[in-house]
Amino acid sequence: MNAKFQPHYRALGLNIGYYRKINDYTQLQLAEKLNIDPTHLGRIENAKVGASLDVVFAIAEIFQISPEKLFNERY
Repeated sequence: MNAKFQPHYRALGLNIGYYRKINDYTQLQLAEKLNIDPTHLGRIENAKVGASLDVVFAIAEIFQISPEKLFNERY
């Protein structure tokens, strides 16, 4: 992961966590829906690793939002 893009990874992770919580999903529940390890989801939310576009698109579909909303900074 390129450190130059760390703020973008952080925004993505925060947004995934935000939408997960307002939709009453635990990390385990969302990870199961995504067919990924819950630890990996936690690392995405904490900006320790990046997410594939397939995962980003699947998350957006689950939350019924546009993928762009996962990248927008919410301050």
